[in-house]
Amino acid sequence: MGEAPEVFYINGFSKFGHETQQNHVNDQNHDSSWYEEFIDEDLKWSFKLNSVLHKAISEYQDIALLDTKRFGKALVLDGKMQSAETDEFIYHECLIHPPLLCHPNPKTVFIMGGGEGSSAREALKHRSMDRVVMCDIDKEVVDFCRKYLIANREAFSHKKLDLVINDAKAELEKRKEKFDIIIGDLADPLEDGPCYQLYTKSFYEKILKPKLNDNGIFVTQAGPAGIFTHKEVFTSIYNTIKQVFKYVIAYTTHVPSFADTWGWVMASDQPLSICAEEMDRRIEARIDGELLYLNGAWFHSSTTMNKTVYQSLQNETHVYTEENARFVPGHGMAFRL
Repeated sequence: MGEAPEVFYINGFSKFGHETQQNHVNDQNHDSSWYEEFIDEDLKWSFKLNSVLHKAISEYQDIALLDTKRFGKALVLDGKMQSAETDEFIYHECLIHPPLLCHPNPKTVFIMGGGEGSSAREALKHRSMDRVVMCDIDKEVVDFCRKYLIANREAFSHKKLDLVINDAKAELEKRKEKFDIIIGDLADPLEDGPCYQLYTKSFYEKILKPKLNDNGIFVTQAGPAGIFTHKEVFTSIYNTIKQVFKYVIAYTTHVPSFADTWGWVMASDQPLSICAEEMDRRIEARIDGELLYLNGAWFHSSTTMNKTVYQSLQNETHVYTEENARFVPGHGMAFRL
């Protein structure tokens, strides 16, 4: 009989806060080391590991940087995969480029979250860009991403990047300037997590929208959007944003390292219509370097939902408030303190 594989958990807890076996990785036998992410009470997603590069508990969340065999370096916060080296371009191209390409001439961007630097990297590819403000609450996440994620080192040192360590809500409130694009590159709304209030109607209406220019566009990641997971938060985020903006588009695609289809929501008070051919022309004219995933035809197809998800989006009535939030399965740091 072979030796049983060892399993690595973030901080000795599953995503549901129940204590599990203590963290451990057998450094002498990496072939038997795995990280398990709890997707739901009866479902786990496992990654075979080469090594654990970094583990920490910051003021706000559990942090781990894992070197996985299948997906390369992977950033995990509060037991949830945030991005992986081999496919993060899918998530970040989908988040960043649709709003910038729909905008006639984007010059200023405010990124809420985005501590790993990938969103800033993609925004800085646009030749029209004058300034990108990246505001992340967790300095420890930012510091170790700057150290370990080589692909984003140029973005972190870019002269047009303004890196701010602060709560995005407080930072937007105190700033007087407005932005062409505001981006929500936030962790999923997690009970006891650091950012679920940045998905609420009051935040969108009273703080975020007033900081957009007249033709400004807002986009946010909106969580799992698969056939079995889209009602966790995706439909609610979409419906909440519909209460605040005149024009709202939801779009989705599969992200392999997330083990699910993922969703984004884009919104503006100006029409967001752009044909596939015009999007391709703007990609060619505006962006330095080649995009690996996004083109005009894909974007238009990504806004078409299957029957079940479409009906859920149309029928959703829940609106995010501080008192009546929805969460993905799991718990943040406050649950453990």
